[in-house]
Amino acid sequence: MDWKNWLIAAVIIVAFFVLRRIGQISAKAAREHLKNGAVVIDVRSPGEFAGGHLPQALNMPVDQVETLVPRRVKDRSQVLLLHCQSGMRSGAAKKKLQALGYRNAFNLGSYGRAARIVADRQ
Repeated sequence: MDWKNWLIAAVIIVAFFVLRRIGQISAKAAREHLKNGAVVIDVRSPGEFAGGHLPQALNMPVDQVETLVPRRVKDRSQVLLLHCQSGMRSGAAKKKLQALGYRNAFNLGSYGRAARIVADRQ
């Protein structure tokens, strides 16, 4: 493999990680919201949730957020921090909730990122 192929591969890898972070709330902003009572929602499946989850997280699978969130969170201005395994499903859930009028729904990203942010909020 010549240097051009290595360069192209490197650009693709960097672009993947940059694009993965687009649309996610900053760690600093997430910590502030947590201090002020944000609700953490894990949009993974019940099986994934049972396999390990953040202690304060509510499990509302992405395919059910449009019905479960309005039942549990009446205040559409409540800050909602959504996460999943990779950040993809939580991004989709964010869009669904914003369409329902939840203007403070944010994509926290992956489970690992969410765990680090929640642990560092003190």
